[in-house]
Amino acid sequence: MYTFSNRLKIGSFILMIVGALCIVTGFLSAPGTVEEAKAIVASHSGGHGESHGEEVGHAVESHGAVAHGEEHDASHDEHLLHQLQNRPWAALYVAAFFFFMIALGVLAFYAIQRAAQAGWSPLLFRVMEGITAYVVPGGIVVFVILVLSVMHMNHLFVWMDADVVAHDKLLQGKAGYLNPTFFLIRAAVFLGGWILYREYSRKLSLRQDESNDNANFKLNFRISAAFLVFYLISESMMSWDWIMSVDPHWFSTLFGWYVFASMFVSGITVIAMITIYLKSKGYLEDVNDSHVHDLAKFMFGISIFWTYLWFAQFMLIWYANIPEEVTYFITRIEDYNLPFFGMIAMNFIFPILLLMNSDYKRINWFVILAGIVILSGHYLDIFNMIMPATVGDQWFIGIPEIGSILFFAGFFIFWVFRALSTAPLQPKRNPFIEESRHFHY
Repeated sequence: MYTFSNRLKIGSFILMIVGALCIVTGFLSAPGTVEEAKAIVASHSGGHGESHGEEVGHAVESHGAVAHGEEHDASHDEHLLHQLQNRPWAALYVAAFFFFMIALGVLAFYAIQRAAQAGWSPLLFRVMEGITAYVVPGGIVVFVILVLSVMHMNHLFVWMDADVVAHDKLLQGKAGYLNPTFFLIRAAVFLGGWILYREYSRKLSLRQDESNDNANFKLNFRISAAFLVFYLISESMMSWDWIMSVDPHWFSTLFGWYVFASMFVSGITVIAMITIYLKSKGYLEDVNDSHVHDLAKFMFGISIFWTYLWFAQFMLIWYANIPEEVTYFITRIEDYNLPFFGMIAMNFIFPILLLMNSDYKRINWFVILAGIVILSGHYLDIFNMIMPATVGDQWFIGIPEIGSILFFAGFFIFWVFRALSTAPLQPKRNPFIEESRHFHY
């Protein structure tokens, strides 16, 4: 039985406390008026606000109409205020979704192992079940943020603003799907389905340890296979709702798979990192280098899959050069140049360099190093998805962003390791436990 050490508890609480203080600071420092927003932008000399001011000036001059220029300035100032007010909300949302998607990615990997009746992985099931425990609190936090968005506590989703929809024919055409009530109903159904499977599968897994037959194992196999169908549909719709709709004019037929690849590789990476940590502390005695090697192979392979999806989405849109599609990438390349291309390097180049060699996949500290790079890269991936549409070019990785990461990292660590301490780390009566124990590659 794993013992949740006091040191780890204290560490997670410290992360949460420091993160919470930074989050509060971010909200308190957000501007409340247009004048405060202008002052914040002006204080960043040579920053994005200066270029915005030049653009506005050129627009006014080219039109040659003072009245139109004043109206444009007023609209721009209000938009700027909303962007700066959005920043702490967006930072909170990015971090909340990032850690939630790790648990959701592990849930998919766990269901695949169950449905495939894989023989190598049963020794890792308790680790996966511990991580997926975060689906419950993490999903609730994300849902609360979505509810607060519907209540107009922020401007993360512009299609929730009735005034914006009234002047936008494209959004009016999507109103049957993109409306607050249906949006929350879908979110509740997605979360309900994911949580229900996780809790029931976990219960069957623990029952199997105490049973005299394989009935619970077989039932777990059947519900896992059925769940994967629901998961693929719900995950795609979730990615449209929770991420793509922050850019409601843009669309991509690959987006659901793209988000899935990001959460899948992030989840597998965390499985590997926690497994290595527990092994180093004297737990998971039967887990060997071959198990770590296979996890590292998945980290490598899914990173390549993610890159394929990123390239397919980017190159087709860029080559077609259709205005309503290519604008998405132009905004990110021009205003988010460093995180955009840095994310590609961290999610593709580094995993290849670090994990291509088979021997390196068996070196624990090397896998941990690769995992840190991969997780950082996929945080930037979510950052690049959300921030351009919510804060525009007024982005910065500062107190709200770092604080949100620290808070949810502490919350994630606390909840996952607390769940790991509630049951033995090695299943007793899984039919494939001996095959897993003697697995060598």
